[in-house]
Amino acid sequence: MKGSLQTQTIQKKIFSWNRLLKALMTVLLILFALYMILPFVWMISASFKTEKDVMAVPIEWIPKTFNLNNYKRVLNIDTKSTTNYHFLLAYWNSIQVSVVSTLCSVFSAALAGYAFAKLQFRGAKVIFIIYLAQLMVPSQLTLIPRFLFFSQIGLNNTLSALILPKIVSVSATFLVRQAYISSPTELREAAKIDGAGEFLIWWKVMTPLVKPTLAAVATVEFLASWNSYLDPLVFLSDWEKRTLPLALNQFIGTEVTQYNLIMAACCLTVVPVFIVFLFGQKFFMKGLTVGAVKG
Repeated sequence: MKGSLQTQTIQKKIFSWNRLLKALMTVLLILFALYMILPFVWMISASFKTEKDVMAVPIEWIPKTFNLNNYKRVLNIDTKSTTNYHFLLAYWNSIQVSVVSTLCSVFSAALAGYAFAKLQFRGAKVIFIIYLAQLMVPSQLTLIPRFLFFSQIGLNNTLSALILPKIVSVSATFLVRQAYISSPTELREAAKIDGAGEFLIWWKVMTPLVKPTLAAVATVEFLASWNSYLDPLVFLSDWEKRTLPLALNQFIGTEVTQYNLIMAACCLTVVPVFIVFLFGQKFFMKGLTVGAVKG
């Protein structure tokens, strides 16, 4: 009896310590999350302030008056402003590049991933190893060869120079391949018995099984293309072709930096990112973990 009471006492102490530890970890995570989100809150707050109030000390997290002129000037709908930043044109260019490159990379990754996972052909493993070896080559090393190649075929200073290199994504192909490996082969064999062709099997039978992975890949590829800065800087020279990362530079002058306009432009820039992430977040973690054990 005495021993059981001591055991219960120890269990209660352990339980109370576990609860205390969980509460402490929860508080620390909340503080860390607040610390990480503060710059974003400041960005939104500064986008509604005047140029003078942005740098005020101490920081006013909630502006006294919400100034919408910053957004009007960025979008060129302020009749009093004489400067046209062509922000909407850069917005449209970024949408074109990101959407087209994402669709192409997901489509090619689905085709290549299915071929590497389900089709048996000579040299498949060797080709896949060579394919993966491209991950060890930084994209910065291929900038000069790509620039020379695109110059010879007349694609420099076009949006195609940003889209074409993103049509094939090695990392996306690897993730999709792992998802196809985890899918049951019996379904493919049953479809072949029913007389379905390989393309029909891929499109109607196998691809619906890996939709979470495709959604995760699409989210990652869209964000990478949307935030790309180096490629547009190298391949684009005309302001009509520039994308959003380049368009943000025009608010930074040699003498004056218009932080209020930069923050307003940044708030407008992150809107598509939030939309894509909100629609893709439920597939994101599931898609990245598919095939983590198998294959």
